[in-house]
Amino acid sequence: MNKDVLILVAEDDDGHFALIERNLIRSGILNPLLRFHDGQEILDFLEKAKTSDAEQSTVPMILLLDIRMPKVDGLDVLRRVKSDQTLRNLPIVILSTTRDPKAVEQCRRLGCSKYVVKPIEYEKFIEAIQDICRFLHVLEVPALG
Repeated sequence: MNKDVLILVAEDDDGHFALIERNLIRSGILNPLLRFHDGQEILDFLEKAKTSDAEQSTVPMILLLDIRMPKVDGLDVLRRVKSDQTLRNLPIVILSTTRDPKAVEQCRRLGCSKYVVKPIEYEKFIEAIQDICRFLHVLEVPALG
């Protein structure tokens, strides 16, 4: 993955964020990370980033998005981003504890790039993050502007 890509991580659980960060680095993904603790934080950041005078408007970004978050849940974030003319090409990888086929299908219909289940078992969680890393290594990430 291009080293200029900014990885946005919307994850409210500190332990899950630490595992994500550690395993991205172990997999050779050394891109800068920005963490958001709830859905409203990521929406506010993206709204600001899409303005032409924002420094981030020309930076390629990808969003790793948890579904179950405070304030605004991940499904609503996904829906809003994908319905926004400027933001809709932002690649979004959903990270969720749910395996519900309806939720997976809904995320795909809304436009997520990849859906990854966060397993409870430590080793399986690491494998899930490594799967994301393989995806990131081949993904072409566009800038917002």
